[in-house]
Amino acid sequence: AIAERDEKLLELYMEQGYEVSQWLDTMTAMIREGQLFPCFSGSALQNMGVTHFLHQLDLLTVTDYDPGADFAGRVYKIRHDEQGTRLTYIKAMGGTLQVRDEIVYVSGAEMIREKVTFIRLINGGRVTNTDRVHAGDLFVVTGISAAAAGDGLGALSGRTAYELVPTLKSKVLFESSIHPKDMLRGFRLLDAEDPSLSVQWDEPAQAIHIHVMGIIQLEVLERIVFERFGYRISFGEPEILYKETITEDVVGCGHFEPLKHYAEVHLRLEPGERNSGIVFANACHPDVLPVNYQHLVAQHVGERDHHGLLTGSPVTDIKITLLKGRAHNKHTHGGDFREATYRALRQGLEKASNRLLEPYYHFKAKVDVEHIGRLMSDLTQAKANFEPPETSGDKVTVTGSAPVSTMMNYSMELAAYTKGRGAISLVYGGYGRCHNEADVIDRKGYDKNADPEYSSSSIFCAKGSGYAVPWDEADRHMHV
Repeated sequence: AIAERDEKLLELYMEQGYEVSQWLDTMTAMIREGQLFPCFSGSALQNMGVTHFLHQLDLLTVTDYDPGADFAGRVYKIRHDEQGTRLTYIKAMGGTLQVRDEIVYVSGAEMIREKVTFIRLINGGRVTNTDRVHAGDLFVVTGISAAAAGDGLGALSGRTAYELVPTLKSKVLFESSIHPKDMLRGFRLLDAEDPSLSVQWDEPAQAIHIHVMGIIQLEVLERIVFERFGYRISFGEPEILYKETITEDVVGCGHFEPLKHYAEVHLRLEPGERNSGIVFANACHPDVLPVNYQHLVAQHVGERDHHGLLTGSPVTDIKITLLKGRAHNKHTHGGDFREATYRALRQGLEKASNRLLEPYYHFKAKVDVEHIGRLMSDLTQAKANFEPPETSGDKVTVTGSAPVSTMMNYSMELAAYTKGRGAISLVYGGYGRCHNEADVIDRKGYDKNADPEYSSSSIFCAKGSGYAVPWDEADRHMHV
């Protein structure tokens, strides 16, 4: 059967017969290239087929770790012990690591060097203290304070991108006897273990907000917070996480020149591919703006989510290109280019036509034939786009996409009217145009001119004092 899928192997079989080592080598290569998929069956509970499976797994797979290379590892989990000590779980992808060795990695835009204080090998539920680990080992260390799940360590740079994207935001509700900063400390620990929570602290309101995938996750978090920290909490009504984008090319300019400060930035904003996020490009010549300041602009573009004009939601699916800028040998200081970059981005948004986006689910619903009329009616009301129903026996399946806002509670409704015989699967399907944009904008009530973190005006200097110029008049005042 294997020879039928490989011409050289088939020719060898017809001429010479079966040869174990060549078949194994070919199978291993085909598995690695995704051309062959062995299937095994068994029962771990009854210990049936487990040993056979593990033996074949070892026989048919290969690793190419280089024990002589510099240490390279990937963080796959963050946990904390009973004392609150941060435990970083790592898989070694190359080289070796010893206690007291220094690990170099990037957190945000910062290069960090930290020493490993202890190492423990992980094997199932068993944990063993050790002084050294090698390529291929799974282990846990202490001493690493900022690395997140997915980060590369040592010679392994970059970060693994995860497909799970939160679509809801909820406020943490807790008793007045609990100090907000104590509660925040606990959620910061949970945020390190699951960065998708994106824990946010609202200082004026003394409130904690988190991002979640769905309603059930909130129930799980209530139990986890009580078991780990002893706090009884609940959550406010989940809100949809909206985003914003633009529909046309514009150039935004930002100038920041209060007394003894100076920076100017010009950015081109272009609509990007849907679900591409923020993409930065540099078209600025070093003769126009020194390279170190160009790097600052790139850093400030990517260091945070930027507020849109419609609801204050993060902007996305935009390509931002640095065109030109200017610094001053004497008066440019730290933070000046952050101000100029933010103002240039904001002015560009003011010039552009803005659009509100909302998260969508890809869904697959299966019901009895008698319920297909109700299902189709519900999907139409939910503003869903779907394929024609497919009938198989007495079951009908419908697939399509729909806004999260209209479908996030539908599984319970479906279970109720089908008496548990219907099923629906919901998978995050990215962002698309908001189906009720005007209603959301009115409900959010965002005032773009009162955002404390953003301004589209530029600051210029005359006669020893700074003055503000509105965004629609700033272009003719620019120095470049």
